[in-house]
Amino acid sequence: MAKATGPNYKVPFKRRRENKTNYYKRFAMLKSGKPRLVIRASNKNLYLQLIEFDKKGDRVIGSVCSKELEKFGWLPKANTPTAYLAGLLITKKIPKNTQAILDIGMATPTKGRILFAAAIGAKDGGLNIRIDSQIVPQERINGEHIAKYAQMLQQQNPEKFNRLFSDYIKHNFDIINLDKKFQEIKNKILNG
Repeated sequence: MAKATGPNYKVPFKRRRENKTNYYKRFAMLKSGKPRLVIRASNKNLYLQLIEFDKKGDRVIGSVCSKELEKFGWLPKANTPTAYLAGLLITKKIPKNTQAILDIGMATPTKGRILFAAAIGAKDGGLNIRIDSQIVPQERINGEHIAKYAQMLQQQNPEKFNRLFSDYIKHNFDIINLDKKFQEIKNKILNG
């Protein structure tokens, strides 16, 4: 950021200086009059909220943390299959046929990001949101890439496999058949 010099310098809002809010994008989203599907990722978890604007302050219609997937037998990590399942799960907590717009905040919209996988999960669950389903490949959503990598590591470098997938091993989670487990959990969420 440039230093404040001269009488015409305008100091940006605090949340903009902290790189938390882009007020131009936020204003454009609020003008639509639709609720926002807000998706934020941390190192370990994914947070989804359906938020509606109110003059007194934003109102949360429904929210999900990826940790909630443990109830269904899924070991939550910050990966693409977890994001998709969390997107499916939020649709069970909001009214049917809700229209929304995607809000990824200050994140860079890059093809294949887990933020978009969560949005695709919400769309598949019944949320009316505009997003191209080709932005995240289906084999990544299913977790096939993780299962293939784990299988390759288990055969070629068992020590590295044990180090990288130690949390899955500790919880007796079959990482080799991740895509089958994904389908099982997806059906549980959709039917339950």
